[in-house]
Amino acid sequence: MESVLLQEQRGRVRVLTLNRPAKKNAINDALWVAIREAFKAAAEDPQVACVLLTGAGDSFSAGVDLASFGGTAGDEPHPFESAARAVADFDKPLIIAASGVAVGGGATVLFHADMVYAGESLRLRLPFAALGLVPEWASSYMLQANIGAQRAAELFYTADWFDAARARELGIVAEVLPDAALFEHAFARAETVAQWPVSSLREIKRCLRMHHERSIDAAFVAEQAAMLRQAGSADNIEALAAFFEKRAPRFV
Repeated sequence: MESVLLQEQRGRVRVLTLNRPAKKNAINDALWVAIREAFKAAAEDPQVACVLLTGAGDSFSAGVDLASFGGTAGDEPHPFESAARAVADFDKPLIIAASGVAVGGGATVLFHADMVYAGESLRLRLPFAALGLVPEWASSYMLQANIGAQRAAELFYTADWFDAARARELGIVAEVLPDAALFEHAFARAETVAQWPVSSLREIKRCLRMHHERSIDAAFVAEQAAMLRQAGSADNIEALAAFFEKRAPRFV
């Protein structure tokens, strides 16, 4: 069986590819675990100077696979939290190349990247309100830290789609490229970063992130508590039923 996360070492760059193209790289439990383990391994490997994250097929990621929504059995914690923390705590440069759809967690992970390059086909959505849920991946802090509170509120409250050009205007992505040129451009930037000492890259990232660490931690805690209140609520159940039945939800 092919891995849900492909890993390739290209020089000092670790390339990670979300690999469920038939599902638009929607993230199931197996992929959450693979993400967690891959980022931990990359952090510990002295041969890795930076990570380039991308998606197989025509999309970056459709976010959480709703077919696997509902958590793990028994008392075992869902792997999302540990995977999200592994990415948020990654102490080397993270570069993302994204095209096609980036929805939910497939969009909020972008806010933890040091550099994001987008293909012209990129379309993003933060659908949490439409699902009767709340933001995750500390995005309730990270997005407004990146683009400002009012712009972040508009994206969260409306759950509107927005394209690569708008993402560039907002500062969510650094540059927009033709889809065919996206990966090679992002990889070239990763190689430029990876030529420098890992110790220096780590210290630069520590200096850049230190101002946000407490707020990121607080956002993780607040979002997890809010998600526990909302997941399985009447609004969330109706939103999921409407999604699978391909109809408009009827919220009270």
